[in-house]
Amino acid sequence: MNRLGQLLFLSISLFLFSCGGNGKPSKAMLPPASGRPGEMIIVMDSTQWSGELGETLRGTFAADVPGLPRDEAMFKMNRVEPSKMTRILKMVKNLVFVVTLDSESAASRRIRSYFTAESLERIKNEPELFVFTAEDEFANGQQVMYLFGQTEEQLISSIRENAGNLRGFFNQAEEKRLENTIFTGRNTLGLTKTLQEQYNCTMNFPFGFQVAHTYKSPEGSRGFIWFRQMNPENDKNVFVTYVPYRSESMFSQENLIAFRDSVAINQLFGDPDRPESFVLTETTVPYIPVTTQQLTFKGKFAVKMRGLWKTNNISMGGPFVSYAMVDENTGRFYYIEGFVYSPGKPQREYMRELQVILNSFQTTEMMKEQESSTE
Repeated sequence: MNRLGQLLFLSISLFLFSCGGNGKPSKAMLPPASGRPGEMIIVMDSTQWSGELGETLRGTFAADVPGLPRDEAMFKMNRVEPSKMTRILKMVKNLVFVVTLDSESAASRRIRSYFTAESLERIKNEPELFVFTAEDEFANGQQVMYLFGQTEEQLISSIRENAGNLRGFFNQAEEKRLENTIFTGRNTLGLTKTLQEQYNCTMNFPFGFQVAHTYKSPEGSRGFIWFRQMNPENDKNVFVTYVPYRSESMFSQENLIAFRDSVAINQLFGDPDRPESFVLTETTVPYIPVTTQQLTFKGKFAVKMRGLWKTNNISMGGPFVSYAMVDENTGRFYYIEGFVYSPGKPQREYMRELQVILNSFQTTEMMKEQESSTE
């Protein structure tokens, strides 16, 4: 458990009866959370918002989304004075309350009134406590975060130290909401079945995706399948490819880019009527570099890669996100990717949808492990 996870666990007993309180309506009785994806309301003192604490919060939640062709904030932040928090505003999907004990403003006193005397005493005595989260506090489908500290300086330090985890909390909430939306309608179950029967893996797709191109080597050791959803606003793409796993060096950034390009040159065409127009990784834009990150994907070692793509004639381009991993059961090195073409338009939410689709991926080994764990 990471440090933020530990603090959230410790905080549960601190606020279990102070923020939500006894007599809280059941989830079924709550109104649905409101607001657009990626929006967030911050409730705090105006002086602190315009100072270093507010700057730290903006640097945390309004940081640029990595790997996009132009600047887009992770969250659109709107500050609201505590005295102006109406019932409607309390129903937003992402809500953050911020307060420090050293602030004596009317706004800070109002926020502190949400806390019990025991809670405030514990904050005074345990400086490591700075965050608590609550689900469905005022609306169904809502995530609420309370950020607090003995002093402003102390809270600023805690937020900076845990910025990635704080962002991750709300990013995961956004992805979960999106997953509940795109996978509950008319899903393309035939695509999932094709993957399972012919490529030893599965992935869920929302309605509108179709197979654009497939390839399998004669002996079956290499495979590729490209799924595409085209509409006037955007062109969303997902592909899955595999080759025999050879060595750990396949996971290096240099080799991943080389592997991606070798696949794209032969299988990803920019224009269906012009197969000679193919896709390449964009590595010449210094302020938007290709980045890689080692992580665990459903219990397996994986490398996540982000960056930009372009066609060889530079007529098209956009962002991509991918994962590379090994299915030990089949000895295959899998590479899965989502990329989008939507020139001149915000692309954060398109990439979030592709991220959710990629998150549904499972190899043969993952499927077997999941089945055994449910028995």
